[in-house]
Amino acid sequence: MTADTTADLAARAAHRHVVVIGGGIGGLVAARECAKVGMRVTLLEADDELGGAIRRADLDGVAVDAGAESYATRGGHVRTMLAELGLDDRIVTPNPEGAWLVGAPGVDAAPLPKGGILGIPANPFAEDVRRIIGWGGAWRAYVDRLRPPLTIGQEHSLGALVAKRMGSKVRDLLVAPVTAGIYSADPDDVDTEVAAPGLNEALTRAGSLSGGVAQLLTDRADRARKAPGSAVEGIAGGMSLLIDALAADLGGLGAVIRTNAAVETIERTDAGWAVGLALATPQDDLSADAGLLAADADEQGETIAADGVIVATEEPTARALLTAHVAGLGAAGQAPQIEIVSLLLEASALDASPRGTGVLTVPGSHVAKALTHASAKWDWLRESAGSRHVVRVSFGAQGEPAATGALDDDAAARLALSEASALLGVALPESALVAAHRARFTQSQPASLIGASNRRREIRAAVAKSAGLGAVGAWLSGTGLAQVVPDATAEADRVRRALLWGSDGRLSTP
Repeated sequence: MTADTTADLAARAAHRHVVVIGGGIGGLVAARECAKVGMRVTLLEADDELGGAIRRADLDGVAVDAGAESYATRGGHVRTMLAELGLDDRIVTPNPEGAWLVGAPGVDAAPLPKGGILGIPANPFAEDVRRIIGWGGAWRAYVDRLRPPLTIGQEHSLGALVAKRMGSKVRDLLVAPVTAGIYSADPDDVDTEVAAPGLNEALTRAGSLSGGVAQLLTDRADRARKAPGSAVEGIAGGMSLLIDALAADLGGLGAVIRTNAAVETIERTDAGWAVGLALATPQDDLSADAGLLAADADEQGETIAADGVIVATEEPTARALLTAHVAGLGAAGQAPQIEIVSLLLEASALDASPRGTGVLTVPGSHVAKALTHASAKWDWLRESAGSRHVVRVSFGAQGEPAATGALDDDAAARLALSEASALLGVALPESALVAAHRARFTQSQPASLIGASNRRREIRAAVAKSAGLGAVGAWLSGTGLAQVVPDATAEADRVRRALLWGSDGRLSTP
């Protein structure tokens, strides 16, 4: 690129205004990508704070993650962004002790077996596996080694594959708790190749499912020796520090961030787009770069002019905004309501971390889906909590509303305390509860569900047909920062390239 072209590109970037709707991690990343090249950016968040599924709560002076508490390290995208934001010195790994399982018939509680993938054991006769599925379950699972292998890719359903090869006890007592905890989904609905890439192929090579799991574990161990590290990481002080850093970086890049700014409509105009807000803010509260077209708070909402719009909201809101401009969105995916109740406890019985870093439940055995003993999992939180303990209790899954959904906050806290007592196997009277916080989420359909990948590709292609329009977020990328961050980066890059270079690849005029 010549110096003249670079100068032209910089000038054009300065004349391009992008509005990002939604201040979760996807929206913040997309806004940053546009602002980094000199574009004018306005980010609009309907809530009174940024972050979306990444939230901070204060429990009697102890700052905790009320939503996402970690990120998967695969791909290295999140770690790279943390380094760019100066947070790499705060990256921490969890306590490797691991979690427990409760709810298996005849078993009070047991550590989750080691040496498996998504709960599928490499050795069904291992003691920690037999303890949960029993000798009968272990022998049934061993039949897997006597059955003929499947053709690669024949079985898409993880649950069906496991039940066929190793029996219902492995599926229901080992795999289902893991898929419920990770994806809030039944294993029958999980796509084998998306959730466990290479498993079908390894099964064919090894001649059995357990042998295929063993091969994949060996491959992973080899990769880990070459690039050691945990599968998940967190941030000392909480994941919300990432939100703070992104917001600060956007401010430094000249972007305008507005909270309590709910968008009602987006409309195509001759010049680009018009973004309509529900309620107007007095014009003198806005940056001149925000592109205000109308601000009569008594008569109408605001309208913000933009060259490009990136929708970064939850799926229901995104669909409401996109439908008029995008043909082929298809049917909405299932979006379960998830609740996480965080508890600060005075309970010396938890000092020894009796159930490791947390508990997964066999579906149907408890009203809580899972529990995280957060102050046992993260050293920084244990130090912050002192003699007290932080426990997070999760409710809700695909097709199963959260048991706390109809309760008020006090009742939800009491139910969470009761479930924590049962799952951790210790008496936790109400007097042990120091403080509680309740967070509600609409969980996007996991990328690992059968058919989800094709559905998302079709939506992406449909959105790309509308010039200057983009869409990001977990409902398109799949859940988890390791998927949301690179997806938002790529989609923002597509939109900004089109605005700067034009659809024909030529440098566009302002």
